[in-house]
Amino acid sequence: MDTVENRTTKEIDINRVMQMIPHRYPFLMVDKVINVIPDHSATGIKNVTASEPHFQGHFPQRPIMPGVLIIESMAQTAAVLVVETLGPRAEGKLVYFMSVDNARFRKPVVPGDTLYVHVEKERSRGNVWRFRGEARVDGNLMAEATYAAMIMDS
Repeated sequence: MDTVENRTTKEIDINRVMQMIPHRYPFLMVDKVINVIPDHSATGIKNVTASEPHFQGHFPQRPIMPGVLIIESMAQTAAVLVVETLGPRAEGKLVYFMSVDNARFRKPVVPGDTLYVHVEKERSRGNVWRFRGEARVDGNLMAEATYAAMIMDS
C-alpha cells in the first residue's frame, strides 16, 4: 500500500468490485479500482475491448465507446468509492444519477484503449454525493463531468 498526502491508498480487484456494486456484464464498466482514498478519490480502470456489445452498433465501421458509458464508468468508480467509505452496510446498494453537469467529450475511446477514470468527491450530504470525474487514455483527457448521485437501498 502507498501513502498519498498521509492517506493510505488501496486497490480493489474485479471480484471485490462485484461484491460492492450490483452491476454485471454487459453493464459493468470498471474492471479494477486503484488509488482508493476513502471519502476522497479513486481511479477506476476499464479495459475497452472490441467484443463489448455496444460496438456492434456504435459504430460498426469505426467502433467508439459511447460517451454515456464513459460517464457510467465514472459513476461506477464513484460507487465503489462510496462503499469503501461507508463500509459493508453500503454494499450492493443502488446508486442513482441525480444530475450530470458540464460533460465534455474530448477524444473518442476505442477498442484496445485502457480507460483510467479518476473521480474526486466534491461533497456529500446524507445519501447524496457529488463528484468530479475525468477519463484518460495514455494520459490524454478523453472526457470529464461533474455529477451527483443518490445512494438507495436495493
